[in-house]
Amino acid sequence: MSHLRIASSAPADDGVVVVVTPSSAGWDHVGFMVIRLAPERVHQGGDPARELCMVILTGTVDVVAGDQSFVGLGSRRSVFDGPPAALYLPAGWAYTVRASCEAEIAFCTAPGSVGRAARLILPDAMPYEVRGQGTNTRFVRNILPESAVADSLLVVEVITPGGHWSSYPPHKHDTDAFPDETRLEETYYHRLSPPQGFALQRVYTDDRTLDETIAVGDGDVVLVPRGYHPVAAAPGCELYYLNVMAGPRRSWRVRADPGQAWNANCKRGKQSV
Repeated sequence: MSHLRIASSAPADDGVVVVVTPSSAGWDHVGFMVIRLAPERVHQGGDPARELCMVILTGTVDVVAGDQSFVGLGSRRSVFDGPPAALYLPAGWAYTVRASCEAEIAFCTAPGSVGRAARLILPDAMPYEVRGQGTNTRFVRNILPESAVADSLLVVEVITPGGHWSSYPPHKHDTDAFPDETRLEETYYHRLSPPQGFALQRVYTDDRTLDETIAVGDGDVVLVPRGYHPVAAAPGCELYYLNVMAGPRRSWRVRADPGQAWNANCKRGKQSV
C-alpha cells in the first residue's frame, strides 16, 4: 500500500474515521480529520495554535464555539448534493458539535493566530466554478479561498464526472518561488458514487524520486507532500474530493508539468484543482 494513501475505518468511539496530523504526514502545516456522528452524539475539540475550517459533509449539526451558537448547519444527504455549509474558527476556540441526524464532518486545520472572529460560511456564499473542457471538465466549490480571511488554510471541494480527469493539467505547488509558485501541503479526501467505484491519482516529481499511482477508494485520503498530482475518475464513477492546503505563504500559485506542454489540454490549462 502506498504511504500516501490513508484509508478510512469504521467510526471510533469519538466518531473519527480518518485523521492526518502534521506529525503523521511528516510535514508542518495541514491537519485533517473526518468524523461520523450518530444522532445526538457529540464531538468536542479545539487547539490554541491552529485555525479550523469545519465542513459539514452530510447531515445537520449544531455547533457551540466559544460563546456563540450555530444551529442547524448542513442539509446534504450526500457530498454530491450541492454545496456544503462550513464554519471558520480561529486558533484558540474550543467547540462542541452535536449531530441532529447522522452526520459526517470534516475538520481542516493549519497554524493560526488568535484574535480573528468566527464566521459561518453559507452554501450560497461559496464561489462556484466550472473548470476545464471536454473530459477534464469538473465543478469547483471554493469553501475557503485565498480571497477569504484566514491565516493559513485554503479549502475547496471538487466534483469530477465519471471518465473525466481533474487536478489537470498536472501541476505542483512545492517550491517557494512567489509569485510563480508557492509551497503548499495538500490532502485529498475522496468520495465516490457509487461507493464501490474507484479513481486513480498519480503523485510524481520531475526527477521521479516520488512517482506513485494510487488506486483510490471511497473514503480514502491521499497526501500530496510535493510533486504533480492529477486525478482520474473511472467511467461510471462520479468522484468528489475535498482539498485542504496550507503552507508558509497563504497563496495558491502552481507550476504545470513542462513535460506535458505538447498536450493541447495542458496548453489550455492554467491553475486547476
